[in-house]
Amino acid sequence: MYSLAHQNVLIGNHRIACATYGEGVPLVLIHGTPSSSLIWRDVVPVLNTAGYAVHLFDLLGFGLSERPWSPEADTSVAGQVPVLKGLMAHWGLDAAHIVAHDIGGAVAQRFTLEQPGMVQTLTLIDSVSFDSWPSERTRQQMRDGLDALIRKPDADHRAHFRDWLLSTVVDKKKLTDGPLDAYVEIIAGTIGQPSLFAHQVAHYDPRYTDDLTPDLHRLGDRPVQILWGAEDAWQKTHWAEKLHAAIPGATLHIVPDCGHFAMEDQPEEIARLITAFLDRHPV
Repeated sequence: MYSLAHQNVLIGNHRIACATYGEGVPLVLIHGTPSSSLIWRDVVPVLNTAGYAVHLFDLLGFGLSERPWSPEADTSVAGQVPVLKGLMAHWGLDAAHIVAHDIGGAVAQRFTLEQPGMVQTLTLIDSVSFDSWPSERTRQQMRDGLDALIRKPDADHRAHFRDWLLSTVVDKKKLTDGPLDAYVEIIAGTIGQPSLFAHQVAHYDPRYTDDLTPDLHRLGDRPVQILWGAEDAWQKTHWAEKLHAAIPGATLHIVPDCGHFAMEDQPEEIARLITAFLDRHPV
């Protein structure tokens, strides 16, 4: 299984994989890179039990959603915002709680600032922000050109990204015994490898978050929670503190024994913090 999104809908002439689980108060989950809605698999049942209808999807160019052939297709953070808006309309949601991880957090920030009335609460988990991304190694790879990485032998590509994904967690064995192979498979092979660089890495651009900085204070017009892995090697905790300081009234929880893929390391604690926060802010 590569994704929880088992349905398909056309949004802006692109096929988006999506799904809804449970009944109750609407909640939208947005994943990051290089992952898919699969990352929420251990969180969704807890949210359903707590009375939330969970709506999720794979970002355009990710997971089981369309990997566009046309180079004109916009799979950047900014390009995902109309996808989310279209999905909200498809789901019949005028507003919802939003929980977002990694670059999904950037999508959620932009969406909230553009459509403030559609977001009841916002939870950001190990989110990119400001110019916190990409890493210097990735910046250098982008400067050198991504063509060499697209042509890299499959075995070398898989080995490299297997190690890269392992750096997202504290509990390596839990990931290797669990979904690691699925995460690698979806970004490897004749479709997955070039798609990773064309639809994800090529759009690792901090301007999509840096240009939000002057307006981050407006996110505080609704309840905002920030969750962060204490051992996040991709987005260090000082970014969590900077984001927290920029959003008036936001709450911050640093989760121990937890890396960047917080829902892999500490799914029970992440689910508990989400439900406790939402329960304090009923619709």
